[in-house]
Amino acid sequence: MGSGDVFSGVESSSDDAWRLADRVLCDAVLEVSSQIAVLEARRVRLVAEVDARCRMDVLGYRNTKMWLGHTTLLEVGAAGRLIALGAVLGKYPSVGAALDAGEVSIAVAGLIVGFCENPPAGMPADALPACVDALLVAGRGPLATAPGVRAVIAKLERIFESDTPPPAEDTDRNEFHACRTLNGRVAVKADLDAVSGEMLLSALSGLCAPRPATDGTKDSRSPAKRRADGFTELLRRYLAAGAGPSEGGVKPHLSVMVKAADLASHPKPAPDSSAADSHRDLLSDPEHDHVGWASWMGPLTISTTRMLACDCLLSAVVVDPDGAPLDVGATVRTVTAKQRRALAVRDGGCAFPNCGAPVSWCEGHHIVHWADHGPTNLNNLVLLCRFHHRLIHHSQWEVIMGDDRYPWFLPPPLPGERPVLPSNRRTGHEHTRAGPDAA
Repeated sequence: MGSGDVFSGVESSSDDAWRLADRVLCDAVLEVSSQIAVLEARRVRLVAEVDARCRMDVLGYRNTKMWLGHTTLLEVGAAGRLIALGAVLGKYPSVGAALDAGEVSIAVAGLIVGFCENPPAGMPADALPACVDALLVAGRGPLATAPGVRAVIAKLERIFESDTPPPAEDTDRNEFHACRTLNGRVAVKADLDAVSGEMLLSALSGLCAPRPATDGTKDSRSPAKRRADGFTELLRRYLAAGAGPSEGGVKPHLSVMVKAADLASHPKPAPDSSAADSHRDLLSDPEHDHVGWASWMGPLTISTTRMLACDCLLSAVVVDPDGAPLDVGATVRTVTAKQRRALAVRDGGCAFPNCGAPVSWCEGHHIVHWADHGPTNLNNLVLLCRFHHRLIHHSQWEVIMGDDRYPWFLPPPLPGERPVLPSNRRTGHEHTRAGPDAA
């Protein structure tokens, strides 16, 4: 094949694929895919030789995995799997031949070799060739899948009755890493057994499904964003249910400390003051910390803290000028259960226009925050899902209560924009007036 060929006999490049006829285009994709499979097998062989022969002074890295991960587009973990496969592939020539011929994928070859390296304890050695043949039959061709090969491995484990669980079911291998990043986020990495994974995916399934808006428009969130939102909702429901074990005499909950003056609205530095004066005022103000403080994650912005305080259990602690506690008041709920039931009747879920999130996904939002002397009554409350609750607190969107005692949403100010009234999904009645003052 010459340089620039898409496949034999067709000169092309990535920019002129549009010139190819449909059948030729499809054939080109199939042939390139076949060549990629062969090249991947070739890479496994070459990487195995590099790992066996080349040392740190040649590679310039601590090991082959780091060298490959930093000099190619492979992730370090994927590079490690290639190296592990290449290191033992020579011991199983039938698997290597199928991989070299492009008959099985890298993933399938790795599964088969992994079974060969750790066979069931009750399997006699002379049964291994027959088992490999069965796995190759299951793993050959474009219709073969890694789960299909794993199913055959599970059958072989059952046939030879081993007390040692297969890797997919070995709970001793389970790991869950959660670390705080420098920018105040949490990075999560987990390696779970099949049963734990099934429980996690089952719990997330309904929470991360696409959720079309009430006007029929499709969910614009990516699958990864939907899973993240679903995981957040799963945690919120768990904490709200109070089903976890107590710590320090209380059920697990999200705890944030903040000064009362920070919760209340306070003016920003005057625009005509110097930057130095503004910064000095922020740091030397004894009444304000200008941050909330979460138990695990540390500082939170006041906007996020005010959002959390909209619908929470509130405990007031009186302190002296040095910060020593003097008195702890009674813990009160800012939005009561009765009020939530009334909001569910009125709003029917997230009140933001065309959202569609159900009542169980929503939080009570104070239109005028209680720290700014806003009352906790139905005329000052609205149900919002977590996304739209954050939007109201962190953007120029506003919500007001109309004369009809329904919430109205005002978009960021633009010429000609009018307030938007949400629909009452419970009755199916759509309000179509232009604004709260419309006749």
